[in-house]
Amino acid sequence: MEEKINCLKIIVGSMVTKNIFVQTYGCTSNKADSQTMMGLLKQAGYEITFNENDADYLLVNSCAVKNATEDKIIHRLKELSKLNKKLIVTGCLTKVNPDRIRKILPNFAGMLDPRSVHKIVDVIKTIDNGNENVVQLSDIPAEKPQLPRFSFSKSIDIIKISEGCLSNCSFCGTKLARGHLYSYRPDIIRDAVKAGLAEDYKEFHLTSEDSSAYGREIETNLTELLESITRIEGKFFIRVGMMNPLHFKKVEIKDLIEIYKNEKIFKLLHLCVQSGSNKILKIMRRGYAVEDFVYYIEQFKEEIPELTLMTDIIVGHPGETEDDFEQTLNLIKEVKPDAVHISKFGPRPGTPAAKMEKINTEIISERSKILHDLARKISLENNQKWLGWKGEIIIDEEEENFVEGRNFAYKPIIIKEKINLGSIIDVKVVDVKENFLVGNLQ
Repeated sequence: MEEKINCLKIIVGSMVTKNIFVQTYGCTSNKADSQTMMGLLKQAGYEITFNENDADYLLVNSCAVKNATEDKIIHRLKELSKLNKKLIVTGCLTKVNPDRIRKILPNFAGMLDPRSVHKIVDVIKTIDNGNENVVQLSDIPAEKPQLPRFSFSKSIDIIKISEGCLSNCSFCGTKLARGHLYSYRPDIIRDAVKAGLAEDYKEFHLTSEDSSAYGREIETNLTELLESITRIEGKFFIRVGMMNPLHFKKVEIKDLIEIYKNEKIFKLLHLCVQSGSNKILKIMRRGYAVEDFVYYIEQFKEEIPELTLMTDIIVGHPGETEDDFEQTLNLIKEVKPDAVHISKFGPRPGTPAAKMEKINTEIISERSKILHDLARKISLENNQKWLGWKGEIIIDEEEENFVEGRNFAYKPIIIKEKINLGSIIDVKVVDVKENFLVGNLQ
């Protein structure tokens, strides 16, 4: 996933006006980091403009989770380098594969890792003083939730609750980039939500590399954080980011389920299983069993029957046999997730899995297609249950001919009307597709 952000025009005193163009790849955490950099730049006097060709600086916030994404970013960097602008690279790729960046951009202007985004203005000033190859790396991140944010959306405010994670999965380059868990203080996160409400946001996405691990090193937890946020006055909605089943062992699941019942929290559980084979989970160093994953889902659905379940699967991790893959298919058939994020395994530099014997790419592609077909079939079956549903949604996306809203279970509902972002309206579901529902105004 990538997102272009409108350029920023810098006007500092009597200096010549300079523009910065920002492009973001990857996850919601990366979006949040770009929002922070944009907010800091705006605070320093930057104004929004539109044309990347007019930019003096080109900033690419990179992702390193997949080989295909890395290749796409490298191709984009090559394209941008032809514009003869000062090029700054931020994000996970600067830690996971910096040599590849240096190879194609020997004269890069700047490079910042994910824990250094708060220093973007300082880096630009250093470059303006005639320096190049400016590298900024940090061990401890700034308290990002309290930094200014320039939101991509008029309706959704993304707030980071932590950086890094507690796991050491065999396949993951993100841990190499974002490091060990660093949880932001609950009061800072709560203040960020209040600030968003003051700017008329009604939907907040709490993002991290692993929300279930939140607070472990500062003697708090996700449940306490959510309880604190839901006590804030006003009508708004919270989306909780992805979680690792490993850390469900460390939380009181009944307490978490109870706070999930709060009307301010979307009934969405994004629990990443990665494989349906205990053998593969062990090779992956995930630290839990398939049975744990199934148990947690059963506990949630017993109390919240209309829960929307999302999960992630890696197809073709080293060691995966046909039997292991069949176990994954059986797991998906059993838990029937509403959405499955499917990744074909690709070795990431510096990870244990990169040294393991690889599976033939044609086999991986074939398995991926089989799983995609199954996931789409289940998604459509699940969506059929919503036909005729009536209720409230919040409009959070707009296209030329329609808007999209989310109901209490975070189901996407398309309305072929022009409705303002952030509006809360009543609809009836009149049709269903694999990936969304279709509604009419009530």
